[in-house]
Order: sequence, then structure tokens, then C-alpha cells
Amino acid sequence: MPELPDIVVYIESLEARILGATLDGVRLGSPFVLRSVDPPLKEAVGKTVRGLRRLGKRIAIGLDGDLHLVIHLMIAGRLHWRPPGAKLPGKRGLAAFDFADGSLVLSEAATRKRASLHVVRGEAALAAHDPGGLEVLDTDLETFGRTLTATNHTLKRALTDPRTFSGIGNAYSDEILHAARLSPVKWTQRLSEDEIARLFDAVRTTQSDWTDRLRASAGGNFPEKVTAFRPDMAVHGRYREPCPVCGSPVQRIAYASNETNYCPRCQTGGKLLADRAISRLLKKDWPRSIEELEMQKGAEP
Repeated sequence: MPELPDIVVYIESLEARILGATLDGVRLGSPFVLRSVDPPLKEAVGKTVRGLRRLGKRIAIGLDGDLHLVIHLMIAGRLHWRPPGAKLPGKRGLAAFDFADGSLVLSEAATRKRASLHVVRGEAALAAHDPGGLEVLDTDLETFGRTLTATNHTLKRALTDPRTFSGIGNAYSDEILHAARLSPVKWTQRLSEDEIARLFDAVRTTQSDWTDRLRASAGGNFPEKVTAFRPDMAVHGRYREPCPVCGSPVQRIAYASNETNYCPRCQTGGKLLADRAISRLLKKDWPRSIEELEMQKGAEP
């Protein structure tokens, strides 16, 4: 699932291409992608793009008349910038937003289509699509600590709950916890002040550093290689590969359709987390899928 660094770079790339441009038309490759009926989608056509913003892992495109197109990519949704009027890519193509200089194409490489498009009017309606998680880059240590320990969950669950923290998902939570040298199954209300401070710094550093990396990788082009698995990540997706800090083989915990990657030497005091037992623990503190976690927000994602 695209997370904060990916979404920020998407938005920056879109601002360079469609801010101030007129939306000439919208083509739907799948009617299922449109999850709202009022205002109608056709009302967005002919409107000028006035702003873009991030709502957690969602992208909101603001148009004249206080209209907003809210795109949630979920797990496999991706955005592409194509020549004007470009054909939708077969079964993967969900929608195309046509502008004079190009078409923004929404695709999804999954059998089960979960990506969504909502058309809303006004700030109140737009706010209903914001899960409300804390923006860690815009806060202080005290607020972060208070938010983190308000409920007692495993760190993996707390970091990836969109109602608690904004824009953090499965991939970057692994990287954050590795940078903070903390176990993914440690309980939030058992953290010391030093551990909370380390985690706060790790969230901010990881999000900022990866945003810079992805921005540099795009090099002014539209980002096409948006993935949760990158070769220069420390632990995520690197099961059995050496930890870049200590060289120990990265381990993983598998539960439902998810997995958590960690370094036992850097994060768990050299202990291997028993996969079956820890999976049972996480099952009690974690939805069965990332989609289910995203759906826990009152509004349809």
C-alpha cells in the first residue's frame, strides 16, 4: 500500500502537472471504483484544479466549487501519467482523468478491486475521509507520546492504525521499528520515556528520508516504481537477508495475510519471536488484513 512518502511524491508530481489545469473529462474503466453518487462525477468535468492534499494515505484533488476527488489506492492501486486520451490498461484500468497535457490513470493490479474514488463537496464532507491520525512530522514529542500510549496495543498495530498515526503502513512501520531498535510486539503502555523518544525520532527520520529518496528517484518524472518492497530497505521484505546494521538474518512473523519483518539482534535482544505464538498474539491485536484495518474508519475508504 502506498504510504506517506509515496503519497507525498505523488502529490508533488501531480501539482507540477495538473494544478491550475481544467479537468476535461473522466473515463471509468470500472463503475465499481466510484463509491459516491452525490455530487455526480460529471459535475467535476470542466472544473479547474485548485489544490491537492493528503488525507492519511488518500489523495484529495480540489476543484472549483469546493468539489474534491478523493482517491484511495488501498493495496494495489497506482497512479500513472500518460499522454492525453491514453487508453485504459485492460482489466487493470479503473479510471482516467483527462487534461489538456495528459491523462492521470488510476490502475489496480489485483483481482479484488479495493481502490476507490469519491466525489465530495465541502470541507466537512472531505474531513469525513480523513482517518484522523496524528501527523508525526507536524507534532512534538509530548503529543506523540500521549497519542501512542492512549491505548495499549503492540507497536506494530499502533503505528499502522490510521486513526492513531497518519500515513504509516506495513512497510515503513517495519523500517521505523528497526531504526528505533524496538520489538514490533512490545506494548505501547510498557515503553520507557527513552523508547518513546527513540520511536518519535525514528518515525520522523524514516518518513523524511524515504520521501527524499523517492523524490530523488523520480527525478522530476512521474513516479512509476511505487512499491512496498525496495532493495535498500533495512528489514521490510528482506526475510533471511542480513540486517544492514549487525548482519543477523532478518526474521518475520506471519499472521493472516500480513507479515512483520524485524532483526532479532537489533530489536528483540537476540530472541527469535515464536511465529505461531506471536501470530496468535497479533491476531488478538490486529485485523485479519490491512484492508480491514483501513475499513475501521467510519467512512468507506
